[in-house]
Amino acid sequence: MQFFDIVLFALIAIFLVLRLRGVLGSRDGHEGGYNDRFKSDPAKGEKAQNQSDNVIDLPGARTADVDMLSDSAFEQKVKPEEPLPEGPVGDGIRAIREFDPQFNPKEFVGGASMAFEMILNAYADGDTKILKNLLSPEVFAGFEQAIAKRNAEGQTLQETLVGISKCEIVEAYMDGRDANVTVKIVSEQISALMDSDGSVIEGDPAKVVDTTDFWTFARSTKSRNPNWTLVGTGTLD
Repeated sequence: MQFFDIVLFALIAIFLVLRLRGVLGSRDGHEGGYNDRFKSDPAKGEKAQNQSDNVIDLPGARTADVDMLSDSAFEQKVKPEEPLPEGPVGDGIRAIREFDPQFNPKEFVGGASMAFEMILNAYADGDTKILKNLLSPEVFAGFEQAIAKRNAEGQTLQETLVGISKCEIVEAYMDGRDANVTVKIVSEQISALMDSDGSVIEGDPAKVVDTTDFWTFARSTKSRNPNWTLVGTGTLD
């Protein structure tokens, strides 16, 4: 009986070994290494190297490297600020910046030049809708009255802005919480006022005239609206 038990246990052991081998398989030294996800695959590295050989760097493009982790990578690149003019103009700009730190004279001059062209064109076309959004109520009333008078008499205004040769801030100040900036705009224009028959009443449709205007813009620093409105106009006689 003991011999029979030993043979029986041996048969059971052989059966279990064969069963496990059929399920798990066996290694004969030719299968290659295990797929270790914490270890780099040399084959993949070679493949990546071959792919990088076919990459063409675009002009201005830079690949990421260790230097991007340095402290300098996190420093904000800010262009050096242009010096403010001396005298009352510089003092006025500094006063405006106390209430509006984002005020940028250079950007303001660019915006004033664009507004100058838009307002001239809108006035010549009689477009009161555009003018109402760009002018203060007092200035708009004067523009609207002039347009109405022109239309009533059948007159047409031909206005062409040839170009702006200079636009600079000549005055800046705070009036309470309202920022006021006056710019001097030197431009070349062609202007002619025609009657209903097309005859020239004023100006010359074929002559370029140098014109100097002084326009004052204002905005409330308490308002979230960043737009400026035209609050005064004048010309150099």
